[in-house]
Amino acid sequence: MSVLIAGAGGQLGLDLVDAFADHTLVALGSGELDITDEAAVAEVVHDAAPSLVLNAAAWTDVDGCEADPQRAHLVNAIGPWWLARACARLGATLVHISTDYVFDGSTPLGPGGKPRGWSEFDPVAPINAYGRSKAAGEQLVRETLPAHHLVRTAWVNGARGGNFVKTMLRVGRERGVVTVVDDQTGSPTFTRDLAAAIRELAVTGRYGTVNRTNRGSCTWYDLAAATFEAAGIEVDLRRQDSVALDRPAARPGWSVLDDTHANAAGLTPLPPWPDGLARLLSELDGADPA
Repeated sequence: MSVLIAGAGGQLGLDLVDAFADHTLVALGSGELDITDEAAVAEVVHDAAPSLVLNAAAWTDVDGCEADPQRAHLVNAIGPWWLARACARLGATLVHISTDYVFDGSTPLGPGGKPRGWSEFDPVAPINAYGRSKAAGEQLVRETLPAHHLVRTAWVNGARGGNFVKTMLRVGRERGVVTVVDDQTGSPTFTRDLAAAIRELAVTGRYGTVNRTNRGSCTWYDLAAATFEAAGIEVDLRRQDSVALDRPAARPGWSVLDDTHANAAGLTPLPPWPDGLARLLSELDGADPA
């Protein structure tokens, strides 16, 4: 299979390169392919002639998107649209990565009034510019290309690139006290597991939207505590509310994604998030310090 990866220099993109290494592969970072340039996208897709395009390119700086919603829309909505249009002309399949931020962060209730995860069929209602740009990108892909997979994921962490776990490891070693929000709940997801799940999904021909996260949920505080414990870092870990951070962009309080649809479709469940965390820490321990 011939595969083109956009955003191949990001933390997920790098693991997608590894996951599809046994295929005919064209992997382009943002410096090699600007997905907001329609002519460049059309030329690259035409010349590579892939049967599968993976879009891991995005602007994920949530506060940056709030300050510049026009750029957010250009990268996170228009860019995927150009890729979908190019795939439609070629007859290729597109896998586009989306986010839990398309939801408003309230807690949906299931049987017995118990909290449940967001499903693929819940209405989107983003509360910040980043979420709105990603929701727009989803809609443009749906309207343009029937042969698409929209993969919603959350709280992504990998061995390469910046993320919460790596930040906690750094500040935990530098400081004696670390304060982390405890009023946001989500499903931590690890790029090695996510890349494998995307590889499995990409060849199914079961097009549409699907949630793909590691199993289980926790707060950011819980994830920090698990990270410090597993890494053997002793810190005074303290809780705080999100409002204390006074960030420009609102964050959803509930980002848990439900995997019922993925399981019913026969997709392999991702491992529990503590297992993914343990493998990430092991990979970081064995990484070149450079």
